Amino acid sequence: MASALSPVITELLEVHEAMTRIDRECAEYLALIPEAQQASARNLLHYLALRRHDFRHAQTVLASHGLSSLGRTESHVQHGLATVLNVLHVLDGAEWNAGFDTPPLTKETGEVLLTAHTDALFGPPPHGRLVRIMVTMPGEAANDYLLVRELVDAGMDCMRINCAHDDPIVWERMIHHLRRANRDLQRDCRLLMDIAGPKLRTADLQPGPPVVKVKPYRDALGQVKLPALVTLVGPSHSRTVALPMDAVLTLDDELPAGLEPGMTVEFDDARDRTRGLCIREAGPGGIVAELSRTAYIVSGTVMRFETAAGTTTRRVVDVPPAEQKLLLRKGDTLLLTPESIPGCPATLDDHDRVLVPARIGVTLPEVFRDVQPGDAVWFDDGKIGGVARTVDAEQIAVEITTAKPDGSRLGAGKGINLPDTHLHLAALTPKDLEDLKFVARHADLVGYSFVRHAEDIYALQERLAELKAERLGIILKIETRHAFAELPKLLLACMRIGRFGVMIARGDLAVECGFERMAEVQEEILWICEAAHTPVVWATQVLESLAKTGQASRAEVTDAAMSERAECVMLNKGEFIRDAVRTLDNILHRMQAHQTKKRSMLRPLHVAHSVLADLSRAETPA
Repeated sequence: MASALSPVITELLEVHEAMTRIDRECAEYLALIPEAQQASARNLLHYLALRRHDFRHAQTVLASHGLSSLGRTESHVQHGLATVLNVLHVLDGAEWNAGFDTPPLTKETGEVLLTAHTDALFGPPPHGRLVRIMVTMPGEAANDYLLVRELVDAGMDCMRINCAHDDPIVWERMIHHLRRANRDLQRDCRLLMDIAGPKLRTADLQPGPPVVKVKPYRDALGQVKLPALVTLVGPSHSRTVALPMDAVLTLDDELPAGLEPGMTVEFDDARDRTRGLCIREAGPGGIVAELSRTAYIVSGTVMRFETAAGTTTRRVVDVPPAEQKLLLRKGDTLLLTPESIPGCPATLDDHDRVLVPARIGVTLPEVFRDVQPGDAVWFDDGKIGGVARTVDAEQIAVEITTAKPDGSRLGAGKGINLPDTHLHLAALTPKDLEDLKFVARHADLVGYSFVRHAEDIYALQERLAELKAERLGIILKIETRHAFAELPKLLLACMRIGRFGVMIARGDLAVECGFERMAEVQEEILWICEAAHTPVVWATQVLESLAKTGQASRAEVTDAAMSERAECVMLNKGEFIRDAVRTLDNILHRMQAHQTKKRSMLRPLHVAHSVLADLSRAETPA
């Protein structure tokens, strides 16, 4: 037995000595962290020391002897390692003394710290459920108290307001509803306000032709399953209608009298195809009609009304330009420009050969100084991808490498990700600085977008101090590859300033790190945050189909069940968000009896090498 255990003992002793060495080397850095966070900071550094090694073989040996394989020691690394070493030395017939200067955290103490940090951030947990539920508010919540009340009653523990949308007037109404619901239901639902950060998006495109395409809904065989609904109104009536319509058309004069359900309105569309609208409802404000064949309608299209008084005509007016989108295929070139000139599709010759590539602007021209040839460029949540081939001050030529087989369409206002590019952008924009004035007065937590460096955290804390809002908890949104690589440093920086947590922004991270790596990246964030006793928010597309369509997929229900491993789960807005909250509450109640966190295999982590190397070289932070 001794000979089999000796290599494992030697391996674990090296890690134990590395932890002791880190305590000495990082003593000045740790001294800057408040006493309440000292144990968590040391435990995080010890965990990084552990994850410098490949322990998979050792784990197998330990498990075969009925010992802890160290796969669940994130919250109490040094104590877990020392306990295993003590038992190994006994089995090997030797004596060993860990010789701790400071008693290490036990498993129970580590769990107490994580619970305390979570409660400080999100408030006490609801009865029967430890994992909190966060819900992003839709704009209509500003005018719908019952929606907010029902969400709080269904289990919402934290309301999220995204400052990238709406305005302070709308936000204040939402907050008023939350405070009222808390009073009425005797709850303590917290408020998180997300500041937007610098958002790199596609700029405007040239408008398309002023035409509206109206088509019925067809089945797989092309048969009309449901006709399109079209509203016709006179010039004195608003284009806004209560029911969802496929098209609302304004006419050059008021509708003729005598229109009744069942009558047909004929017209010749932009292709000179004769079409008919069958009137379903008629009233003084307009008519609702059904269209069973596809039509293209432009300003000037003549509508022919047959009534008892004879044929009367009206012309369609004010058809807005169609939304333009760029069709991009693999191998195409897309030119990104720093100008505000609207983008446009490619110019083709008579044989469909490209004369001038498609062009579109970007909302942050500052990135042109950072992008290098060979850098990956992703658009619209990873639906379209490419590689920067040439870069200069005037344009970036991107070769499209990822698109649907028949091409993908790129519109205005779509997100751009540059995972390979080291961007020199401030995490706080002028809008963020202005929004923080409102956030400081109303919120419990502030969500920090585009955070990448410890300096970003100090900049936010300085601004909060100016606003006398140091009490605010901070949620770091880990949404870029660089933020993920810097996560331990970000956590150590946060430990110096107050309450904080981490949000795994899985949508952006999947684009930045690659969809095939998303599960791996998510695991590493969970491990590192548990080692730092830091609460985690599991975010992006949780029960998304249920919230939007009313029906959940099997995959997303499983994903929701796995979210039990975090301290909070975020749901996005949708028509069926009440059902999504109730379902998630039910899932979390059930899973709590089955699972807490996880057991992992200890392969080495790249981030453990890089962060500890940087900390040992770094000068003492100011």
